[in-house]
Amino acid sequence: MSKAKWIYWSSTLLLAAIYVAGGLMYLSNIPGIQAVFLKLGYPAYLVPILAIVKLAGALTIVWRFSRALTDLAYAGMFFHLLLALSAHLNAADGGFAPAVVGLLLLIASFLSQNTARAKPSPYGSWSLIRGA
Repeated sequence: MSKAKWIYWSSTLLLAAIYVAGGLMYLSNIPGIQAVFLKLGYPAYLVPILAIVKLAGALTIVWRFSRALTDLAYAGMFFHLLLALSAHLNAADGGFAPAVVGLLLLIASFLSQNTARAKPSPYGSWSLIRGA
């Protein structure tokens, strides 16, 4: 396996694992997570919705049954992680590390996806960084 494929698969599977673990945690402790959301300034009703979306996003980026949906899942994860980072920094609760790790994994996965997949995404490419 080439280095680029290794980067893609390891970052993608780790990112998916973070999202699956988060989604299952949200579903297993809805009242506790809702209390945390309220402290961070988000409405409590988002917890069950976000739990399902996290699981669906992880499935979508790993299975990649549609390039368009995969790119949409990457975008959703990007904005979710930015909001999570912002909320934890604003609350000064020290819980921002998972969001930073998630962002790094997301960037690595997104930019290396065309090296490992048979059908390339029009957006996920190292050439976006290089300007080629």
